[in-house]
Amino acid sequence: MTDSHAETRTLVLLRHAKAEQGSEGTDDAERPLSARGEADAAAAGAWLAHRDLLPDVVICSTARRTRQTWHGVAMGMAGSPPEGGPTGPRPTVRYEPGAYDAHPEELLALVRTADSAARVVLLIAHNPGVSLLSAFLDPETVDEEGLRTAELAVHRGVSAWTEWGRGGAPVAQRHTARG
Repeated sequence: MTDSHAETRTLVLLRHAKAEQGSEGTDDAERPLSARGEADAAAAGAWLAHRDLLPDVVICSTARRTRQTWHGVAMGMAGSPPEGGPTGPRPTVRYEPGAYDAHPEELLALVRTADSAARVVLLIAHNPGVSLLSAFLDPETVDEEGLRTAELAVHRGVSAWTEWGRGGAPVAQRHTARG
């Protein structure tokens, strides 16, 4: 066993921000964020920055609303500290088609592929998968309603990413970003 197994890893689960209602004939994956969703995404980023939860790796669904959520989060992180932005390297961003309409096991499989050196991973995905993943990682704090739009669930664990499993990463914090 290596020393990296004893280090705390943080997985931040984020349900995408509020999207526009789809019109007839519109592909669900192409729905954009609403104005409120854009504000909420930026607020989520500012919240993460203020808590020093800047991601090393971002795993994001390829749906338009999740990509726009990541953009808003990144802008919120960059604009929140008084110094003008967070310091440190930019995260590795992976847009994953498999995160759209994914089951919790599929989302966890994506998390398990994170770089072993990453200390904070941000997963931006959809319900019900992202809420079910949160419940899987911490069955003791299940919220029957699941994650709301732009809600963050911060899970912490000491296992390597490849070893994350049921009950192994309790929720340390939850926050609903509302602009």
